[in-house]
Amino acid sequence: MDTKSWWDRTDNRVLEGVLALAALLFGVFGVLIPVLGVVGLIDPMDTRDVELDVTTRVPGAVKPVTADYGMTLTGTDRAELGFVHPDFGQRLLLALPEITGSLLLLFVLVLLLRMARTLRGGDVFVPKNARRLSAIGLTVLVQSVLSPLLPAVTTALLVRGTDMADRVPFAVTLSGKYVLLALLVLALAEVFRQGTKLRADTEGLV
Repeated sequence: MDTKSWWDRTDNRVLEGVLALAALLFGVFGVLIPVLGVVGLIDPMDTRDVELDVTTRVPGAVKPVTADYGMTLTGTDRAELGFVHPDFGQRLLLALPEITGSLLLLFVLVLLLRMARTLRGGDVFVPKNARRLSAIGLTVLVQSVLSPLLPAVTTALLVRGTDMADRVPFAVTLSGKYVLLALLVLALAEVFRQGTKLRADTEGLV
């Protein structure tokens, strides 16, 4: 009796199309547009959400506090740090976390797209996919650290030497769920690696 796989060429093309579209969107909106803002070709990012150490340091829940450096700080516990006319360095620091995160995610999507293309041959368990999964796991692990660290570092650089430095503390909060996700992906990569090795050994005995 012939058996038909639940996965056919149409499914594979749809998966590849979705991954390619996602990569394109992140490339345009997560990388290209922020970069154009940094170089001044379009309106740049000019705000950054920050957490304040003590709410009483900024009087008034929504009253803006303006420094002599073209910055505004609005809010109490969670506030918005704004820049009236950000220069190139400020624009770069404001956009750097989003650009970096989007580049890492774009890298993951490209690897997933390459893995999806191996389904054309009807077999996803190939050595290259094990290496790709390892790269994805390491990328997620790097992102789990950079995601909270970059905003904190760039914010500290933005307010350094200004009146805002005492109001905006340096704070980094790591999330364990992304580390767990990275470990799961790395474990899956090891499963792929052992599976392809076992199959190669089995084929060698035939």
